[in-house]
Amino acid sequence: MRKLALSVTAIFFLAALASAQMPSGDVFFGYSYYNMELSAPNQVSFGRSGSNGWDASAEVKPLPFLGLVADFNSNYPPSKLLIVFPPCPFPSPPTCGASPEYVSFTERNYLFGPRVGVSLARFRPFAELLFGAGHMTYTQTTLAPSSDTSFATAAGVGLDYRLIRFVGWRFQADYVRTAFFGTTQKNARLSTGIVVRF
Repeated sequence: MRKLALSVTAIFFLAALASAQMPSGDVFFGYSYYNMELSAPNQVSFGRSGSNGWDASAEVKPLPFLGLVADFNSNYPPSKLLIVFPPCPFPSPPTCGASPEYVSFTERNYLFGPRVGVSLARFRPFAELLFGAGHMTYTQTTLAPSSDTSFATAAGVGLDYRLIRFVGWRFQADYVRTAFFGTTQKNARLSTGIVVRF
């Protein structure tokens, strides 16, 4: 009986020690609206387009005000986009005066980096700077499907509002920069959803 009591005490002591040493953090999942510059494989820009998708992240905080973040998002157009090419005043680019075409795309970003934030009552404002890779799959009526991967960066701010002890709601805005198909895209990402702290 004494050995059993000592064993149980040792288990509880080790569990408490492990939980005390484990860094705090949170996980987030929610809706993402992505406003992006759409570029084609032939380096033609089609202007800006909005898309819907999801955003998920996990944060581990080695210090109360500093976190290390892994962020993943995927966005899709609401439907195929109809691209109307401008008329040609004189012979120039190959797309000039071409017939309208449908375009579809999917973009995914895999980002990592630091986040700084501070807790103020029920609120936690934060700022982040993330680096990683983006991947786009692109299809156009007259072209074979193609894809490209590029270096990606994101800088943004956000606000967590605590609903109950371990659960909150997040509002987040990021400026995301990519370079698909040899051109630079300057994109805006707005995300909102549930955040669970541990």
